[in-house]
Amino acid sequence: MAEGEMADTGQAAQPGQLSVVSTATDGIRVLTLAGEIDHDTGQALRQALDTSGILRPRIVVDLSRVTFMDSTGINIFVAAHRTLTEADGWIRLAAPGEAVMRTLQIVGVDAVIDCRETLRQALSD
Repeated sequence: MAEGEMADTGQAAQPGQLSVVSTATDGIRVLTLAGEIDHDTGQALRQALDTSGILRPRIVVDLSRVTFMDSTGINIFVAAHRTLTEADGWIRLAAPGEAVMRTLQIVGVDAVIDCRETLRQALSD
């Protein structure tokens, strides 16, 4: 995806749906999510996190508009972290709301994947 190009996989998030908008900033793919991450919506997130053929992929996932996340999201993020690390890249999670952050903390994902309070912090080194 070209710098600044956007791909939207859904409308504004409706209950039970997930919207994924992909942009790029300084060579970093930024995924802005809105809605719920669960079994029914996980495939859209998996596709957005696919970095096949990209050298040293870097991804920031803006979670500020995610209202719910279950173990599906945890599994997707852990798998993406593993894949990106093996490709000499990284993933950062930005601005998770209280409920999403609590889920990340309960299972210890925040100790494995870099979580930042704001999108700006996640985009900086």
